[in-house]
Amino acid sequence: MTTAVVPPPGLSAPSPWVQRWSHLVPGGGSVLDVACGAGRHLYWFHARGHRVTGVDRSPEAIAALGELARGGAEIVQADIENGLWPFSGRQFDAIVVTNYLWRPLFPGLLASVAPGGVLIYETFAHGNASVGRPARPEFLLQPGELLDLCRPTLRVVAFEDGFLDAPERFVQRIAAVRETASGQDIP
Repeated sequence: MTTAVVPPPGLSAPSPWVQRWSHLVPGGGSVLDVACGAGRHLYWFHARGHRVTGVDRSPEAIAALGELARGGAEIVQADIENGLWPFSGRQFDAIVVTNYLWRPLFPGLLASVAPGGVLIYETFAHGNASVGRPARPEFLLQPGELLDLCRPTLRVVAFEDGFLDAPERFVQRIAAVRETASGQDIP
């Protein structure tokens, strides 16, 4: 049973990209927020009646999400870059990733999208070094890379690759669904 949870003051607003495509998440479905940080997307989906799970390696971030955990959220502290994927064998109706890139994680992420589920992903892309951080190539998607990673497994609903001006950054963003066995489209 989940209870209403009020986001803490000063919490950043959810990404407009996540908000725009959140209607693709089946009603009441489970949502995994990868590298969830302060939980802006956890609060967003929790307020809409979704079962939420957040994972982050920061003990401080996890501790700050205690109110969400008391409200029914599953909060997991794990170093997903140096340890095992803590959700092996589980699937979620939505996986949300923003401002985070760890390429070795992609097979596990894609396998964790349930039939009829959606991946909503937004992170920094090639060109970002010209306007700020991150600037190291291992943290920046190459042109079309996110699209190429998703295409064999998921049906792409929306994709953007380019410059945003507030704040200045280069990003790639995708919303992609795993079709059901019946091949029915997602609403």
